[in-house]
Amino acid sequence: MDSRTELAARFAGLSQSLLGWRAEPVSFEMVAHRAVEVVPGCRWAGITMRRGARGTSMASTGPVAARLDELQYALAEGPCLEAARERAHCISPDLEAESRWPAWSGEARALGVGSVLSVRLHTDSETLGALNLYAPCPHVFDAPALDIAAIFAIHATSALEQAKLVAGLQSAMQSRHVIGIAQGVLAVRYGIAYDTAFDVLRRLSNELNVKLKDLAQQVADQRGLPDEATGANGRPPLPPV
Repeated sequence: MDSRTELAARFAGLSQSLLGWRAEPVSFEMVAHRAVEVVPGCRWAGITMRRGARGTSMASTGPVAARLDELQYALAEGPCLEAARERAHCISPDLEAESRWPAWSGEARALGVGSVLSVRLHTDSETLGALNLYAPCPHVFDAPALDIAAIFAIHATSALEQAKLVAGLQSAMQSRHVIGIAQGVLAVRYGIAYDTAFDVLRRLSNELNVKLKDLAQQVADQRGLPDEATGANGRPPLPPV
């Protein structure tokens, strides 16, 4: 197996492990730790997500990476901020000679960092943030390492987007299940049709300014409507015919 085939097989396995069926969906922490395993020379990694003009740390492999990321936000300078502002990547081969971020570079060197690479995390429509990779020695992130980091970032973004989609679908399915239970509770307790029970839930959700799924959960837990949702006769206000 030549080096290209080996690398392709490596990333095929990575994609399967990140996107495949898991007991838990892929997390930012998982992506950060995998980056250290995959990118040659990387010892610490963190993930920054854009939040307006600032960045927010979503995960890190430990206190060193967390501190390195937080310092960039506090000092308003550093490679991850540049990568999160539409640049494909930002690399500093030797922080000892780095002049673009003097304050941050000094702090990073004090923490034992010699070189850094930040790669943009993005979809077709937007930039999400950056994957930040740190090494103790200078000149670690060469061209092959940059290629690997860029490919890893594509796989990681796809995995995180997929996880977000799956989580949304699971939440929607759970909400439908709870609403169905609540409809059954109302139908049996108050002697109304299932369709009418749903209309009652929807109407009271608007009147009480409570999310439909939250109101349904209350009904399922209490085996009836909350006191504030019933009339003087203890029955739900039925929708107009």
